[in-house]
Amino acid sequence: MSEIVRVFKTFVAYVKRPDLYPELGRKIIKNTVNRNNAFKGKEKTNLWAAERAVTQQKAVSELFNVHKLEFETDFNEILTIAKKRETECPIKMGGAGALELIYYACEFTKAQNVVETGVAYGWSSLAALLSLKKRNGALFSSDMPYLAQDGDQYVGYIVPENFKNSWKLFRFADKESLPKIFADCAEFHVVHYDSDKSYNGRMWAYEELYAHLKKGGIFISDDIGDNSAFQDFCENNSIEATIIEHEKKYIGAFIK
Repeated sequence: MSEIVRVFKTFVAYVKRPDLYPELGRKIIKNTVNRNNAFKGKEKTNLWAAERAVTQQKAVSELFNVHKLEFETDFNEILTIAKKRETECPIKMGGAGALELIYYACEFTKAQNVVETGVAYGWSSLAALLSLKKRNGALFSSDMPYLAQDGDQYVGYIVPENFKNSWKLFRFADKESLPKIFADCAEFHVVHYDSDKSYNGRMWAYEELYAHLKKGGIFISDDIGDNSAFQDFCENNSIEATIIEHEKKYIGAFIK
């Protein structure tokens, strides 16, 4: 799909969804007036992250006192089926990410309520739900539809049907989804951020999510090397974060 066709299809899809007009307006501004916002402070933060980065296994060991990662072994059958579902999905979305980090964060906090932004195939959702199901907990997810690909129906495609009664999916942009989620549940044991990549979008969401994170809860943000939002947020709030290098990208995590 050419870029022009993709942009046109996306615009037409937005026009057909009045509930998404606020996000359409924000996207127009983000891609015109604030075009460089996505990369603000990128070089600074990549140097900062590279100096501190550890492996996912070391991060899980240091943060959660788990020294042997048995996630893939324990859930081999479910994960194998999920991988097959991903290959069968007719549209292309984001990859799996650091699943063990998410799962053991939920185990460490004995999570009852988890909030995530960004779902795609549903890998991060599945990792959280595998823990939450043990305690009849709930996952609250925010994800924009894949408008250009007509992909709304495929969001969370790999999540098994028998897990979906523990999952509430809000299909709006974060600025519309998060207030709805917070009205439903005020506090969370784990936050996982993987949506709006812009500096301003991240800073807004980080503040909102942090305010609703329980003391002792875990905050995780993917792709922190895109710009300096995560670093700036941590420095502004005197937070010592753990930085994980995973699949040539950086993830940030900390305990509140």
